[in-house]
Amino acid sequence: PCAGPVESKNEAAMSELVPEPRQKPAVPMKPMGINANLLGYIGIDTIIEQMRKKTMKTGFDFNIMVVGQSGLGKSTLVNTLFKSQVSRKSSGWNREEKIPKTVEIKAIGHVIEEGGVKMKLTVIDTPGFGDQINNENCWEPIEKYINEQYEKFLKEEVNIARKKRIPDTRVHCCLYFISPTGHSLRPLDLEFMKHLSKVVNIIPVIAKADTMTLEEKTEFKQRVRKELEVNGIEFYPQKEFDEDLEDKTENDKIRQESMPFAVVGSDKEYQVNGKRVLGRKTPWGIIEVENLTHCEFALLRDFVIRTHLQDLKEVTHNIHYETYRAKRLNDNGGLPPMTAETEESHESNL
Repeated sequence: PCAGPVESKNEAAMSELVPEPRQKPAVPMKPMGINANLLGYIGIDTIIEQMRKKTMKTGFDFNIMVVGQSGLGKSTLVNTLFKSQVSRKSSGWNREEKIPKTVEIKAIGHVIEEGGVKMKLTVIDTPGFGDQINNENCWEPIEKYINEQYEKFLKEEVNIARKKRIPDTRVHCCLYFISPTGHSLRPLDLEFMKHLSKVVNIIPVIAKADTMTLEEKTEFKQRVRKELEVNGIEFYPQKEFDEDLEDKTENDKIRQESMPFAVVGSDKEYQVNGKRVLGRKTPWGIIEVENLTHCEFALLRDFVIRTHLQDLKEVTHNIHYETYRAKRLNDNGGLPPMTAETEESHESNL
């Protein structure tokens, strides 16, 4: 009979200890929208102008490599591309200079200014490529040079006290000159592009396109595209690097219609219909370099300089250099091997 009140006391105590069920937190209201109208002017749009001023002060680096047999007009085309004397030949080359026995790499730097924008342009020429009877492995010095520039940049990056702005000597673009003679690509062309398309942005160019008729030029371009596809050779702009639908549409048009660019180079001016034009004089008239009905030089210039120059630099840094960097650091346990020179600088930094 006395158990009843004790149990009721215990139950009352237990009911006091049991916490009350918590209320669910109030779900915050959804934001009104990303493009909400601002009540007044803030000045976010000046960021673009701030970036422009900063990059105008520092300037730009652009390194372009030209590869191909002697006599295909590499130096002339580069001079025409930048409308100034920037090639190896215009920098003290003499006509008696012999063809080197192996591929030599010659880099010439210039500072070009246009509309207040400074660009440090480096033209890397490869005299001796494909000029010998035995051209076996003649792309190796070029591949070595490209990788050396990546290595130089990597060493600067991993320094403890690194420079605020690392000098960029990496090859951003490689113009590969295809001879207009023959039916299609030579085995040497295929081997070069197979080996180097993984480490640099290759843009194939048909040199001296004025040596072919319009029908021959169209057929030749189609054959080259087909052969590159069959051999699995990817040239710039690569399909997998298209960032969005707009890029894909634009780049597909270039890949399917323009590539490889059939060009004519000339740094001589002629008078045509009262206008001065860059061109080549022939017995049947003047071939105007910048006239799209004559050749595709204007398309190449717009592609390399006016629409894709920044993208060439970004693909070099984010894809080719990153691939080299990841492999290099992975092979050496995280850092490049210590040499006596790097060890001294490491100790002095400490």
